[in-house]
Amino acid sequence: MANPITYQDHAVDVLAQVAAYVRSGQRFVLITSVDIKGGSARDLGSLAVVNDEGEMTGYMSNGCIDQDILLQALECLQSGTARMLRYGDGSPFHDLTLPCGGSLSIWIDPAPDTVALMEAYTALLARTPATLTFYPCSDPNQGTDAITIAYQPKVALTLAGRGAIFRATAKVAHAIGLDVTGFSPDLHDLDAVLPYCLTPPTHVTSQQGAINLDLDATSGFLTLFHDHDWEPAFLVAALGTTAGFIGALGSTRTHAARLSQLANMGVCEQDLQRITGPIGLVPSLRNADLIAISALAEIAQAFAYDQQRVVDVQQPYEIAQLYSG
Repeated sequence: MANPITYQDHAVDVLAQVAAYVRSGQRFVLITSVDIKGGSARDLGSLAVVNDEGEMTGYMSNGCIDQDILLQALECLQSGTARMLRYGDGSPFHDLTLPCGGSLSIWIDPAPDTVALMEAYTALLARTPATLTFYPCSDPNQGTDAITIAYQPKVALTLAGRGAIFRATAKVAHAIGLDVTGFSPDLHDLDAVLPYCLTPPTHVTSQQGAINLDLDATSGFLTLFHDHDWEPAFLVAALGTTAGFIGALGSTRTHAARLSQLANMGVCEQDLQRITGPIGLVPSLRNADLIAISALAEIAQAFAYDQQRVVDVQQPYEIAQLYSG
């Protein structure tokens, strides 16, 4: 019977499990992808962790080699020795292929820097970028090769709206792992989205009331109203933040009217250009779930390429020479 794997994508979710192990004193192995050639199911710097009971959180390959990685990790934990593994092109594991082609090199460390991991976890929880440095070398005599990866906080999504589209967007956003916050004038809508929100959603009672939005560069914001009089206060508040994406529901004609109204309120042209409308990659949809998916696909497109990236490589190494079977 295969060992259990919990498929977590974002670094903060894997580090949450690491933090739990550190606090409980449970032994674990950290797994990091440190080199990719060709196609890959995961990004460079992706994380996974395996505990001494054989439970894996995170993944490296969408299932095709993860069970072998898990078993290799348990061997490393038992021996106390770190290991570099290579799968795909140039790998010694000829019976384990990568359907997407290319190669994947991973570093398995049974004694990672738990202080650095906890600091990174704390930073990401506080919505601050974090970096982790790894030293993937199978031979201590080869020096201190290092690769530093920058990790961004999980994408957060704040929704202001009412009705079916508001509810559907909260549900789908939560399902794909976004941190959701909600605002609505409708108490029934607030109750409906409560299970999907990171914190209890906020009831708004005035179209002209002051709105306080805590948005950062990895935050998205959407207005999802059909009665568009609720929008201006929210959009002005969103434009006063560093939000990475601001979008609004409605037709092309509605969006033109929206921009004109905001311009009359004194919003400058540069800020008006920050508002995406009509939201969604698929135009003219009339199904709440599909509108939600279309809008969230556009948000995914906006944030897709900056969640984790290499920021530094010291003493560049040839990964192909560093794995051990």
